[in-house]
Amino acid sequence: MKKIRGRMLLVLFLAVISFYLFIPSWPGLYDRIPDGMKWAIPPRGVSLGLDLQGGMHLVLEVEEDRAVELAVDRVAKSMQGLLAEEDIAFVTIERVGGLQIRLELVEDDQVEKTAALIREAFPLYFQTSMDSRALVFELIESEVDRIKNSAINQALETIRNRIDQFGVTEPLLQRQGRNEIVIQLPGVSDPDRAKKLIQDTALLEFKMIDEENEAALGLPLQIASSEEQDILEQFVDKVPEESEILFGPVSGQDDVSRPWLVYKTAAVTGDVLQDARVNYTEFNETYVGIAFDSKGAKEFARVTTDNVGKLMAIVLDDTVYSVPRISEPIHGGRAQISGNFTTETANDLAIVLRAGALPAPMKTVQDLTVGPSLGQDSIEKGLKTTMIAGVIVLIFMVLYYRVSGLIADAALALNLLCLLGALSGLNATLTLPGIAGIILTIGMGVDSNILIFERIREELRQGRPVRLAVDAGYEKAFLTIVDSHVTTLLTGLVLFLFGAGPIKGFAVTLCLGIGINLVTALIGTKVVFDFINRRKLERLSI
Repeated sequence: MKKIRGRMLLVLFLAVISFYLFIPSWPGLYDRIPDGMKWAIPPRGVSLGLDLQGGMHLVLEVEEDRAVELAVDRVAKSMQGLLAEEDIAFVTIERVGGLQIRLELVEDDQVEKTAALIREAFPLYFQTSMDSRALVFELIESEVDRIKNSAINQALETIRNRIDQFGVTEPLLQRQGRNEIVIQLPGVSDPDRAKKLIQDTALLEFKMIDEENEAALGLPLQIASSEEQDILEQFVDKVPEESEILFGPVSGQDDVSRPWLVYKTAAVTGDVLQDARVNYTEFNETYVGIAFDSKGAKEFARVTTDNVGKLMAIVLDDTVYSVPRISEPIHGGRAQISGNFTTETANDLAIVLRAGALPAPMKTVQDLTVGPSLGQDSIEKGLKTTMIAGVIVLIFMVLYYRVSGLIADAALALNLLCLLGALSGLNATLTLPGIAGIILTIGMGVDSNILIFERIREELRQGRPVRLAVDAGYEKAFLTIVDSHVTTLLTGLVLFLFGAGPIKGFAVTLCLGIGINLVTALIGTKVVFDFINRRKLERLSI
């Protein structure tokens, strides 16, 4: 009886702990608990996957070639700084194609010195040609592959940081193939906002306004947003080579924009950004305050010192958000982005700036939105299926095995309770395939009891006493049950390790259910038989 009591206490303990962990996943029960007692209850339970609560599914493709081009552009800018430090006069330094940088010098006798200087400073670039005053350098192939792979990994990490700050529960982000990223966001109520937050490149640049040439061009002060392409075509031959036309919204006016002539080369870029926060003016207008790191603060101070009295454009993803005039040098590394912001749009902008810019633009390959009603329909049908399967199994076990069938049904209920408790304790995400895993667990739990009961019946038919027949039935079925469970468990582990999304959800419920089933089938039912056999039954209802 001491051994029986110990095992019964173990079974009771498992049931109580499982129920305790499952409470947060049972809204009807959790809501009835007084607020003063909720501190003792786990804060989270089972989360519902995309297919059960609705949300969005995106497949994005990283434009690898563009990532390489941006990397080459940055090196071209560094070359400009290097030649300026060495007092080497040049006409142009620009990217040619996707991988090459072309330098045109002012003096012929500086070519050899410049070539040696660049080869030493930029070892990842090899010289392809040289003429009287021009040099061409090309990025090596191994570095091209590294930049492409790094761009995808950086994009994945940047998107993950943005989503974490956006506050989505149990998102799924993973790399697919060479250059694709799969994103699943369960429970997102505003898919358009989420997509914009994810896909914004968030390339922040501070560019000086080309005021002299802008006045000469005669750009209109305001245009309809739909006319932007017409303006670009109208002035394409008049824009200086070192400048470009960008557009920005006009405060307080929808569908109206202002064209600006800005220098192509950014004075300061967002890669030196340290923080971005939403703030409010004394008139309760929303703006985004930004802070630079030590390097950025020095660059910003230098640029504002050299350009006092001039206009500077704050550009995000080729959109001019604000154009302040620099009245004095700005030290301390702080600035602000003002525009026609709501609190929500300003907060989203601050998120993407804090998370960092994407290394390259993203192209949408697949965009699916699962509505909440479809998810609710999946839940109802999944629960209905589980209930039907469970009731049929319970009735069959009672009709075929009588009282022993009732014991098996009790073990099945314990199995299901422990499984739900384990899923809640792990804060697992339940998907529709996960419900299928639960149903499969029910089937395997019944299968284990049938193996044991058939062995017991064989022993009883041979005339053995009830107690010996039960012990022999469990002993002879033990290896068969363990073997079937271990092989299925190995399959579930493989699905978990190499699967993704719904497949992994199925594997989690399957593996947990198999482990729990071994306990409930081999310990839970056995302790009940041992308890009722303590007075040496002469007949067993099986």
